[in-house]
Amino acid sequence: MSSPSFDPKLYLVAGSDDVDQRGLDKIVRQAVEGGVTLFQLREKTMATGAFIESARSVRDALRGTGVRVLINDRVDVALAAEVDGIHIGQQDITPRDARKLLGEEKLIGLTVRSTSEIEQAPIAVLDYLSIGGVFATRSKDNPLPPVGLDGLTRLTAETRALCALPITAIAGIDAKTAGPVMDCGVDGIAVISSITAQADPTVAAKELRTKIEESLARRQSK
Repeated sequence: MSSPSFDPKLYLVAGSDDVDQRGLDKIVRQAVEGGVTLFQLREKTMATGAFIESARSVRDALRGTGVRVLINDRVDVALAAEVDGIHIGQQDITPRDARKLLGEEKLIGLTVRSTSEIEQAPIAVLDYLSIGGVFATRSKDNPLPPVGLDGLTRLTAETRALCALPITAIAGIDAKTAGPVMDCGVDGIAVISSITAQADPTVAAKELRTKIEESLARRQSK
């Protein structure tokens, strides 16, 4: 797509339920100072009006940083808040319908977790794919087992064989596993509590970003 450029290396996903009294905007801004490169606002139960206001607020908090702001699932919220795009799952609005509503200039990402979902993904209307869940996580009720590192390596290779879209990995990734996950061949990792639940989001993001850059350096040296 002809969407705006973006960097998926360290992809923070968060909403009001993921932060404490410090507030979402402050934690996200601190995380960006530590190296977060992409942000997704995810609110599964918030009323639409409040969701839009939250999206506008975090958009304004990140203005000038170069970090793109995406909305989980809700095309209407993304349009009303004038953010950079959406991320959708297999049960959400279809990527093609999302593209019709959003136009050509917005970002659209899709979660996949199997060979069939990768093969069926409408690559032409997408800007990136997210493979997950990699590990078990409390942030999302997922009845399917995690794909693990071996599954991530296989699914990443299958995706690479079909397209050149950026690939991120999500679910249960922390500073200890960030390097091994990146070594599976993905372009970035998506995290929640590994940043939002930490005492210092800036330091937490820096540690994750270091692991990412070290893996990318190893990949380039081969």
